[in-house]
Amino acid sequence: MESSSDEEEVHTFVQVISEKYNPENFPYGQGLGVVVLPSPPGSPVKGETPGDARSRRHQLFTNRLFLPSILVLNDCGINKAGDRSDIATFCAHVVELDLSFNQLNDWGEICTIVSNVPHLDFLNLSMNPLSGVELDPSMAEVFSRVRRLVLINTHVSWDTVHTLTQNTPELEELFLSLNGYSAVSQSQTSCPSLRLLQIADNQLQEWTDVRKFGLMYPSLNTLVLANNSVACVGDTQETLQRLFPNLRSINLSNSGLSKWDDVERLNFFPKLQEVKVKGIPLLQPYTTHERRSLLLAQLPSVVVLNGGEVSDGEREDAERFFIRYYQDCPEQELPMRYHVLVSKYGQLAPLAEVDLSPRPTLVDVRWGERVETVSLRLEQTVGDLKKHLKALLQLPTNGIRLFYINREMCSVLGPEEMKFGCRALHSYSIRDGDEILVVPKVKSRCSSSDF
Repeated sequence: MESSSDEEEVHTFVQVISEKYNPENFPYGQGLGVVVLPSPPGSPVKGETPGDARSRRHQLFTNRLFLPSILVLNDCGINKAGDRSDIATFCAHVVELDLSFNQLNDWGEICTIVSNVPHLDFLNLSMNPLSGVELDPSMAEVFSRVRRLVLINTHVSWDTVHTLTQNTPELEELFLSLNGYSAVSQSQTSCPSLRLLQIADNQLQEWTDVRKFGLMYPSLNTLVLANNSVACVGDTQETLQRLFPNLRSINLSNSGLSKWDDVERLNFFPKLQEVKVKGIPLLQPYTTHERRSLLLAQLPSVVVLNGGEVSDGEREDAERFFIRYYQDCPEQELPMRYHVLVSKYGQLAPLAEVDLSPRPTLVDVRWGERVETVSLRLEQTVGDLKKHLKALLQLPTNGIRLFYINREMCSVLGPEEMKFGCRALHSYSIRDGDEILVVPKVKSRCSSSDF
């Protein structure tokens, strides 16, 4: 009974692999992306006799295991690596490894796993408890092949981050969101390979911290700072060009930007093409249309704004809107961009106000010998018209019938009874000068000659 209990309690990387990818879990074949280990069950590894290998792997290699090159072992309770040689055997072809939501809190165990995955390109350690646990620089070389590293909500220290970036010469993407950073510790050694840094949902406030990313990651292409309280873009054009020469995308959504000067400074990034600035205090007073138009007019080099591509036509409309928006402001309040756009388009006349509301139609309503000119709203229904006429002409309440007479075609078409209360008046193509004939509704049958 104790043995059974021990088997159910999984902690090591090796145990999770052997259970999750056992052939018994694939009764209908390997499936897409699954690889069959080429070695037969119980084959020896270096330094072992065939007999030793069969004995040691009796539980693990009863049958061959099915393993994908993208290995997902998230939320499996892993807190230990397990046998190195088993990891090497299982993971010889693994390229991507997801270990998120586990209980790994020892860099030594993590290094044991990583060192035995020779082709590892992507590593996700998100949601593992790594707060206060430092990576020994002497062990960090095992990460040298990793190009994409995810450390979201691990609360890993900046010292460990720097140890990792100094030992990953091919690192291109680094994810550090939700780590509670309120400041940035600068490394004295840069990481020239890094292209993307995601550091959203932290507690950064000062631009002096953001500028450190330019010093540490000189080739940075994409910077995601969303959901930080960064209040300004606080450097000169010369400094931003020097610190961020390759930045083409920046996400400052839900930051603390509150001045148009900060938006204008985004133009100082020499290669910037994509900007996200949703949810910033600066834009709260404006309508959705005003926000996008005013931003586009201020950012002439941006081709993707808040996730939407910018067409040439939209840019021109936004720039013209910008001129008209500010043209009545005092000279001292005009932004610099206004003068640039006026030199491009000239002074623009205000847009004419066009009233597109439905125009009332005047018809003659005939009731016996009585004729009244009545203004109709053609979006109304026949039922609405009957109610209106009863009140206006004080008609009897025992019921009326309505007939539409087209003045131009009456000799050909004759009157058309307006039978259906839910039918819209515009469907009759009523025009000014046409006639509505009102007759009482009677119980006895009557022919059309009575009218």
